[in-house]
Amino acid sequence: MTIAAIATPLAVGGISIIRISGERAIEIADRVFQAQSGIPLAQKAGYTAAFGQIMQDGKSLDTSVATVFRAPKSYTGEDVVELSCHGGVMITREVLRVVLEQGAVLAEPGEFTKRAFLNGKLNLTQAEAVVDLIQAGNRQAMNAARAQMGNALYQKIERIRMDLLAIAGHLGAWVDYPEEEIPEVDQGRLLDSLRQSMRELSRLIRSFDTGKLVREGIETVIAGKPNVGKSTLMNLLAGCRRSIVTDIAGTTRDVVEETVSLGEWTLRLADTAGIRDTADQVEQAGVELARARLEQAQLILAVFDSSQPLSEEDRELIRTVSGKPVIAVVNKSDLPAQIEWEELEQAFPSLLVISARQEESLSGLEEKIGQVIQSEKLDLSAGMIATERQRSCAETVMENLREAAEGLEAGITLDAVTVSIDSAIHALLELTGGNVTEEVVNQVFSHFCVGK
Repeated sequence: MTIAAIATPLAVGGISIIRISGERAIEIADRVFQAQSGIPLAQKAGYTAAFGQIMQDGKSLDTSVATVFRAPKSYTGEDVVELSCHGGVMITREVLRVVLEQGAVLAEPGEFTKRAFLNGKLNLTQAEAVVDLIQAGNRQAMNAARAQMGNALYQKIERIRMDLLAIAGHLGAWVDYPEEEIPEVDQGRLLDSLRQSMRELSRLIRSFDTGKLVREGIETVIAGKPNVGKSTLMNLLAGCRRSIVTDIAGTTRDVVEETVSLGEWTLRLADTAGIRDTADQVEQAGVELARARLEQAQLILAVFDSSQPLSEEDRELIRTVSGKPVIAVVNKSDLPAQIEWEELEQAFPSLLVISARQEESLSGLEEKIGQVIQSEKLDLSAGMIATERQRSCAETVMENLREAAEGLEAGITLDAVTVSIDSAIHALLELTGGNVTEEVVNQVFSHFCVGK
């Protein structure tokens, strides 16, 4: 079956691309495209292009450039033709419609990349990285996706799998061919090898949280007593008015949320109600919600008013966020200072003085975030678990290796240990796509956009 879809965003732009892939891709393209040279695309070599017209019923719909990619040297591994036309919504749809009328079938979400995987052009971890690259909202996420597409995760998984294959092969030979002169299994060395694989796998599993932080953004809570400038800071970061700013304490009653980009980072901001004791039941509900969000936060911006001495509410906040990833944001630097600086410096390793009314105040916040998150320890090129599917597979591998190690220590038979190791190898193959069900493949590619 030959498929086709619009491969560029359906919006006004310079050009649009309609991608055709499959056994009849060049034949179908020749039915709708007439080269100015008069040479049909069927006579073109791969990696060549031709200028001409998109034709329908003998009439020109649009000028176009047709680019030919021949199997297996194409994105999908099949014959591919990409028709570039003017980037208008109506003309793009018209060109696609003409292509479909000539025998192509509309591609499903992710079907081009799915065919690339099925034809051995990509492994499954690389294919999943395509989505992450498209959806990357910051430079960190983009770099992580590039590393995945460069096989960083696959290579780590393959090293673990090859080590387990060597163990399983030795165990299987020793159990199945006792009459042969095969070296006896040293259970101590075997246990050490299993534990080494478990340590490597454990590091990969832990990388999932790092990857999620990089891709989806840092859960960031702006906290402080009423009227210290939390909402002003929220609006400054968001670049627009998201929180109501007044001189009346307790204005923010609920959690106001926004996702913003700050340099290398994506912050999932939550502006919370001012933390204080209050008789107002509605405000008190907001305060309790703010306390709950503080417990879940990956980063806290604890805001203080530099023009006022520290209050008991300020000190309660200091106690609440102690030991958490926090930046003390000392606001209102444009006013005379009365705050106890020494006390704040003792409480917070990371402290930033700003005026939330001035945009230039953000210049130091990105650096402070990197220090608190310890970005220098994030090796995005090293490969990391990127999806829930990958994490689940890795957890299954860990469970099987743990069973094997515990079985060895308990003295169970080596053939039973081999069963657990074989199950771990199978789960690793499922992670990379070497042995995966059609249902899993369909689920992975259902998250893609049409045209990719």
